Amino acid sequence: DPSGRSYQIVQSLIAVANGGLLGRGPGLGAPGFVPVAQSDFIFAAISEETGLAGALALVLLLALLVHRGLRLALETQDDFARLLALGISTYFAAQSVLIIGGNLRLLPLTGVTLPFVSYGGSSLVTSFLTILVLLHLTTDRGQQNTASRPHSAVHRFPSLAIAASLLAALAAIALVTGWWAVVRGPALLGRNDNPRRALADRIVPRGAILDRHNTPLVVTEGAPGEYTRRTLVAALGPVLGYIHPVYGLAGLEDSLDDYLRGLAGNPPLTVWWHHLLYGQPPPGVDIRLTLDLDLQTVADDLLAGQRGALVLLDTANGDVLVMSSHPAYDPNRLDDIWDELIAAEDAPLLNRAVQGRYPVGDLWERLAPGIEPLSWGQTPEVRLPGGEPHTLAEMVSPLDMALVAAALGNQGERPAPRLVQAYRHPQEGWVLFAPRGSTGTLEGLISPLILARGDSQTWGLAIIPQGEELTWYLGGTLSGAEESYALALALEQPNLGLAEYIGEQVLRAALEK
Repeated sequence: DPSGRSYQIVQSLIAVANGGLLGRGPGLGAPGFVPVAQSDFIFAAISEETGLAGALALVLLLALLVHRGLRLALETQDDFARLLALGISTYFAAQSVLIIGGNLRLLPLTGVTLPFVSYGGSSLVTSFLTILVLLHLTTDRGQQNTASRPHSAVHRFPSLAIAASLLAALAAIALVTGWWAVVRGPALLGRNDNPRRALADRIVPRGAILDRHNTPLVVTEGAPGEYTRRTLVAALGPVLGYIHPVYGLAGLEDSLDDYLRGLAGNPPLTVWWHHLLYGQPPPGVDIRLTLDLDLQTVADDLLAGQRGALVLLDTANGDVLVMSSHPAYDPNRLDDIWDELIAAEDAPLLNRAVQGRYPVGDLWERLAPGIEPLSWGQTPEVRLPGGEPHTLAEMVSPLDMALVAAALGNQGERPAPRLVQAYRHPQEGWVLFAPRGSTGTLEGLISPLILARGDSQTWGLAIIPQGEELTWYLGGTLSGAEESYALALALEQPNLGLAEYIGEQVLRAALEK
């Protein structure tokens, strides 16, 4: 929990989840990540190293101890001995349930110790003295006169009820442990506040991110135990994102984390074997994007110092060749500039190409006269409950408009955008992600020939929405061009000339490549 609330409980649950079924092994856990692991959270530390099997064994031992004391209370014929044995058994069971339940978020956490397990001299002395008393009661019971008055069922019922309640509580503890260790384990281990992920990143090399020509964009450098992540193209920071032990993950580093971390893309047996032997994932797999670094550099140079975003698509297959968002940031310098980034009014952490929302204005009327712009003329399939219906502002991202530009030059057919092309399998080499195909057809679009430029290969349209400090530029290639491209630019200033210049230069660079 980044805010500090419930931090101990969260780390305790992550430790239980990290143990899994069989645990990390003696000495291979990370109890230092759980505050006060030697006392309050000793159960979490044991669960991490011995797994669900070890945790259940510990609960079973406590249950056997409690059962032995309860049996003594039920069988003894002396009222004082019965109440004393019942009280000692309740003490052991209640204290165990209270502290283990606190570790598992089942009960409020208190400072009591786990009998015979938690660190603490007075706790151990008290526990062993109570065991000595139970042993003494057992000896006295063996010397009792067999002719003494037996207890009726009425006298035994309270003891039986207490015994059943205590054993049921221990059984509930066992079930909840299994829930966190197995059922919720993967979700807990995937949390950004799991410090074991940052530790694994320093020990296990993370996969590289490459462009469509296998040019490295993000790499892992250093030696085992000192691995660091380095972004080679700082201008791609909003798109590639970052991975940081304090600030978490963002961008493609976040969405592709399973592949880059080695949890996906590797054979399942390899993942399981590394997890069993080392408690770490195997080396991460490389990811190849559809971005073209040469074209990306052209767009970033043109947008440098501006606010806005540009997307260039290959309309034949929907590949995203350029995704530029400015202002950008350098993921390598997060420690130095984080406070500036989160306080900046121009929001450099935002990937404007995808996350930015800009008003369409009268641009849509120029592209598809008489067609409703909501969902590009299609009725949404999702219905959300709410109050009275009202009109939403027509806000779109540059990627949305790039798809419209692609449909304009492709007889209304809108391709599915693709930014991630393939991953490198350890045995099979590059494995392509399955393409999604078309996402539908847009009706009522004008012919791109109306917007054709003088070179007879491209078309373009620049417009400033009425009342907005924004310039849209849409462009693309005509059917006679050798390659088919579509481009959308959102420039956060009313400047038709600059928007046209940037868009035309990127299209020209794509055609000349």
